[in-house]
Amino acid sequence: MAKKPSKKPSSNTIAKNKTARFEFAIHDEYEAGMSLQGWEVKAIRDGKVNMTESYVFLRNGEAFISGLTITPLNAACTHVVADPTRTRKLLLNRREIDKLAGAVNRDGETIVALSMYWKASFVKLKIGTARGKKLHDKRADTKARDWQRDKARIMKSSNR
Repeated sequence: MAKKPSKKPSSNTIAKNKTARFEFAIHDEYEAGMSLQGWEVKAIRDGKVNMTESYVFLRNGEAFISGLTITPLNAACTHVVADPTRTRKLLLNRREIDKLAGAVNRDGETIVALSMYWKASFVKLKIGTARGKKLHDKRADTKARDWQRDKARIMKSSNR
């Protein structure tokens, strides 16, 4: 009997926005689908995504993401003019859009893109409502992260 080839479990994460967690205090998180073209899906599968400058805005009761760069592949499609930074529509429920609009208008929060990942065969985007951090908050986060790293090193060396 032949063995089945062992597949290494791969991560579903396509891209993360690490600066968003550093620059903002995230309150609520939502999962949104994206309206994509065929060449964009091929480029995403190849990992050609940059989401550091991306932000989400609401217009006419719909959510859009801007600043998300998907670099087109050279051989993907020749008859379509690819715009790497086009504004893409996010697919959310009406209730979620209303909550986001309330957080933006009433509480003065902003909506940031946190990560992009695969869910089955669909590309999903994790977005969150956030408020900007002050400089002392960033310093405290950096100090806590450094202490956790040093604590792990101390515990590792004491176990030997």
